[in-house]
Amino acid sequence: MVKNIVFDMGKVLTDYVPDAVCRHYIKDEAMIRKISDAVFVSPEWVLLDLGVVPEDEGLRRITERLDTPQEKEWAAQCFWHWHEYNMWHMEGMEELVRSLKAAGYGIYLCSNASVRLLTCWQKVIPAADCFDGILFSGPEKCMKPQKEIYERLFARFSLKPEECLFIDDQPLNIRGAAECGMRGYVYDGDREKLKQWLSQELGKNFS
Repeated sequence: MVKNIVFDMGKVLTDYVPDAVCRHYIKDEAMIRKISDAVFVSPEWVLLDLGVVPEDEGLRRITERLDTPQEKEWAAQCFWHWHEYNMWHMEGMEELVRSLKAAGYGIYLCSNASVRLLTCWQKVIPAADCFDGILFSGPEKCMKPQKEIYERLFARFSLKPEECLFIDDQPLNIRGAAECGMRGYVYDGDREKLKQWLSQELGKNFS
């Protein structure tokens, strides 16, 4: 019997566009691309999600690869303010989360994200007040699809994997969850298909 719904964050509950913060500070298209790639397509960005480097150190490494003081300043601005500009609610997901909560399901989040999200998740996740537990990879120093993060989710919130459904946009993460006993759904942005799947799995109408 399913008792809990576990959501991923990016591209499921929230949309995410790395360029958005760069466009706030920078006007030149080529420079937007350069700074966006330097910050968000960097090994440090993965290490921040994994929680193995502090933010100050991550930024230092990023700016070392840039050429001018202005580029370094732009990178720092984008790095420290990305969460204010890069994420917004996916359409219709607040209503879906609230419907699931009203139907009596526990609502949880398991996301690859840096420690920054600990300070702002209530602002960026739709229906944040409905969540019974939040787990981010950065503070845990492990990330999806590693089995450790799923096992930590279950242990932290006293969940049984067979009583959970997991919604994530990455097939690899769904496979990782399945190996730990939690069934899942690969979300491709089609909300109606997701609601149909939930209706079938839960025996209740969410369409």
